[in-house]
Amino acid sequence: MPARIACRNRRTLETNVAVRVNLDGGGVAELATGLPFFEHMLGQVARHGRMDLRVSAEGDLAVDAHHTVEDVGIVFGQTVAEAVGEKRGIGRYGHAYVPLDEALSRAVVDFSGRPGLSYQVPFARARVGDFDVDLLREFFQGFVNHARVTLHVDNLKGANAHHQAETVFKAFGRALRMALARDPRTDDAPSTKGVL
Repeated sequence: MPARIACRNRRTLETNVAVRVNLDGGGVAELATGLPFFEHMLGQVARHGRMDLRVSAEGDLAVDAHHTVEDVGIVFGQTVAEAVGEKRGIGRYGHAYVPLDEALSRAVVDFSGRPGLSYQVPFARARVGDFDVDLLREFFQGFVNHARVTLHVDNLKGANAHHQAETVFKAFGRALRMALARDPRTDDAPSTKGVL
């Protein structure tokens, strides 16, 4: 089977982001964004998605983390889309429920070619350390817009914002893993249309 590896870069006046992904890796993450909590979340995607992920981002953190987090989402989406290619032979749909102590989250993804995000995560507090958890939605919005997927993210329970975020990202990683799994029985696009 051909390797599903891609690299993308995005440079703006606000950020400089580079992402490399191997969708058939072992879950190795190399992350440098200047945002330790965000890197912790991205590491969950790599580990539980069983993909190798390298992210390097320089952003205007003196302003705040918004542009960096959003642009990482954009470039991650572009990179995943390139690595997946025509989507032939993949599962297309993926879902996962992940608990962490009192927190429970669900992620459901469809590599439909249609970007859409439903995001229901009522965080117990606004920040984890000095990281504004509102920015996590911007990451997912950037991802779905550029990977061209439909993604539903729901935190079903949780009283600890760190646990809530971690379950969201673990579930996201596992949903990606399921959707991107190759089906050895077919090389068709998983759609009655014949294309995605």
